[in-house]
Amino acid sequence: MTIPSHLKGYEELYARDPRQAALQWFRDAKYGLFLHYGLYSILGRHEWVQYLEKIPVAEYEKLIWQFTAENFDARYIASFALDCGMKYVNITTRHHESFCLWDTKQTWFNSMNAPAHRDLIAELAEACSDAGLGLFLYYSHGRDWRHPHAPNNDKWKGAPRPQYDPPEPSYAYGDDHNLSIYIDFVFAQIEELLTNYGPVAGIWLDGVGVPLSYRTEDFRCQELYDMIHHLQPQALVSYKQGLLGTEDFLAPEYKPVESDKPVEICTTMMPNKAWGYTASLDGQHKTADEVWELLRNARSNGCNLLMNTGPLPDGSIDPHDDRVLREVGKRLKNEGFPGE
Repeated sequence: MTIPSHLKGYEELYARDPRQAALQWFRDAKYGLFLHYGLYSILGRHEWVQYLEKIPVAEYEKLIWQFTAENFDARYIASFALDCGMKYVNITTRHHESFCLWDTKQTWFNSMNAPAHRDLIAELAEACSDAGLGLFLYYSHGRDWRHPHAPNNDKWKGAPRPQYDPPEPSYAYGDDHNLSIYIDFVFAQIEELLTNYGPVAGIWLDGVGVPLSYRTEDFRCQELYDMIHHLQPQALVSYKQGLLGTEDFLAPEYKPVESDKPVEICTTMMPNKAWGYTASLDGQHKTADEVWELLRNARSNGCNLLMNTGPLPDGSIDPHDDRVLREVGKRLKNEGFPGE
């Protein structure tokens, strides 16, 4: 029986029920590394820079020609996560800006067509598999600042798009707008991620406020979950605090929630709720003691902790976060998890 490397040790349960084996592994894993990396990293002004500064699509698009990822080292990342005491890695395959870190056939707007000319997800999938780490694939769902038929501000509450004035010319509006075209695009991309990169730990969806603000059924989320479980029975599904109630685990930001399902608290090394590299916050990142207390809080509530760092524009791990998280890893090795 072939079993995903991160599930070794769970063979007996995996043979009976791959998803239950994955859920037990996830509960036991306790601690993971989150990576927010994309074109926004180049600007270093928050991962929502396109939205906050209302940068037109055609202008923002030009950042692809600066994306070299020259120091993105998947082997280093996997080794780093292990040294930090983490059992899994989660990376933004595609954030709200819609730039993709893999060789997708659904859009040219991806890392293969940038100067990097690399499939970063393939590299990380191989490195994590070799290291016995689970790999979660973050995917921005519903909130998309590029696709012509993604939710617009005229129908969906909470302004899912930048509030351009005049309106962004590349978007479809009114009767020309067809959400189903965007949803088909999402399905096709997630199918790629589940068929081309070996076994993954799960799909981690973000953007829950968008389907919650309109007709949730139009987003075909249960159909999406079913496709994920069909293609990879061990793959877990999360959609932040939950959308349908059929997710495998919840992943709230910053604070735990009560649930019968496993809960993972995601938080970031940077202040001000910044997840992508933000140059103005250099020197203000969390200390080892602060991360230790976050671990204590998570474990005392029976939750996992997913700790984010925003790689630098070249793809390297922030040196402060590298040092601090390694220090926490040494303490975990000597003392075990706090709060248990």
